[in-house]
Amino acid sequence: MDRSVPTNSLLTHLECSRTGESYDADIPQNLSRSGAPLLARYDLAKASLTPAGLAAGPANLWRYAQVLPVRDPALVVTLGEGWTPLLPVERLRAKLRFPHLTLKNEAANPTGSFKDRGMAVAVARAYELGSRELAVGTAGNAGSSLAAYASAYGLPAHVAMPDDTPRAFVAECRAFGADLALVPGLITDANAHVQQGIRNHGWFDMATLREPYRIEGKKTLGYELFEQFGGVLPDVIVYPTGGGTGLIGMWKAFDEMEQLAWIDSRRPRMISVQSAGCAPIVRAFENGEDHADMWQDAATMASGLRVPRAIGDFLILDAVRKSGGTAIAVTEQAIRAAWTELASQTGIFAAPEGAATLAALHELVASGRVDRDERIVLFNTGTGLKYLEAWFGDEIE
Repeated sequence: MDRSVPTNSLLTHLECSRTGESYDADIPQNLSRSGAPLLARYDLAKASLTPAGLAAGPANLWRYAQVLPVRDPALVVTLGEGWTPLLPVERLRAKLRFPHLTLKNEAANPTGSFKDRGMAVAVARAYELGSRELAVGTAGNAGSSLAAYASAYGLPAHVAMPDDTPRAFVAECRAFGADLALVPGLITDANAHVQQGIRNHGWFDMATLREPYRIEGKKTLGYELFEQFGGVLPDVIVYPTGGGTGLIGMWKAFDEMEQLAWIDSRRPRMISVQSAGCAPIVRAFENGEDHADMWQDAATMASGLRVPRAIGDFLILDAVRKSGGTAIAVTEQAIRAAWTELASQTGIFAAPEGAATLAALHELVASGRVDRDERIVLFNTGTGLKYLEAWFGDEIE
């Protein structure tokens, strides 16, 4: 166990994201009684966390331990998650004529994706609360991440993913020793498989927003942006959205930072990016709806965006609207073109989900929804090395 985590948590309780009802944070919890995600709340008035003091913390997400839920820092196993680079991408800036464009590269996490932020915190908290058998339905990266962190704790992990998930994810899960099921269909079918195991065997559900603490790890993206921008926030965040935990988490972090008196009420405009082959959030946003209907026949090379229904849909839509942002769908052709452009201009072989943010930026420029002098962050959520089947297409057969 890593004893370098600086301080204990200020966690007080959990709160239903729909009704505001309070829940005990010191027993294992999944969804609220209304079927909504639970959000962790903290006694921020007692926080000694300051921007100036953060520099002395560890170079990982546990530098924010006061506003993370693990009460005993001795129970943390860190693989080096978080504190990923914010890159100036000079050549891409010059090509696009966006002098303040940056790329947040989450491929630098231990298993090569942003999922490690959420799983590092959620697995640590599950262990602290006595859960000893963990399970997740996944489009790929979350399964790899759960398998890695469960392995680090010596816990069994049960992972289900669509049977056409890129083979790199299959290899990772098996290498880490996870019990892996390849399920025909989509992530919704993988989740259904896991739910059966939860009912029959008592596994603890670690799926997106179905437990309260993956979002806590993801919210550290927002804290990091504040630090890496020198104590301010960017103007625009362009974020690939499947389950949406990262976007929701950053929105939560901004609220906490305002309560800590680090920032005022101004927020970055949140741009939710989806594939045209699976765009339930975009459709709901354009139709003025608070919830997103199930997307039929979901298909995209960016498997992390192939999420036909997100349990946190209302939270995603609320953050996008309150920020003055938008939701945008990009074609498969645009993702593929941006994938090559991003790699050739930055030296980062991004996941196709990350490439989708550059494709979206081109559309945002064309429609006049961003200004060239704005501070814009594109999020690359993982490494392209896990998506070689999508890169080569039929050539890999």
